[in-house]
Amino acid sequence: MDVTATHSEAACRGVSEILSRVGDKWTIQVVVALRSGSRRFNGLKREVNGISQQMLTRTLKTLERDGMVERAVRDTTPPQVEYTLTPLGHSLSDTARQLAQWATQHRDRIAENRERYDSRRMAEDEG
Repeated sequence: MDVTATHSEAACRGVSEILSRVGDKWTIQVVVALRSGSRRFNGLKREVNGISQQMLTRTLKTLERDGMVERAVRDTTPPQVEYTLTPLGHSLSDTARQLAQWATQHRDRIAENRERYDSRRMAEDEG
């Protein structure tokens, strides 16, 4: 395998774009909310605390475009729309869960490091 091809500028840009998208404030929360099963729009809106209707719509469209969410419209009056994670979306939710476990395991240590850093910076600024 050619290492230069995997680390090309275009490849890095593509990875950065994907990481930015999945790492935004709302994507992971929506994916986690869908982890346990399909949801309708208003159910998702209630479950994802603080998300606006416009941002939920945008996030769901992006996830659908990326193939992480399937949108199913039921032929009822009014039409009912349900959102479900695809296998790709489930793989992201598994990764997000692992990241959350890591954050939980290390949050005290990170808080201590931040405190130590801030104290050191404050002392340097005063000196």
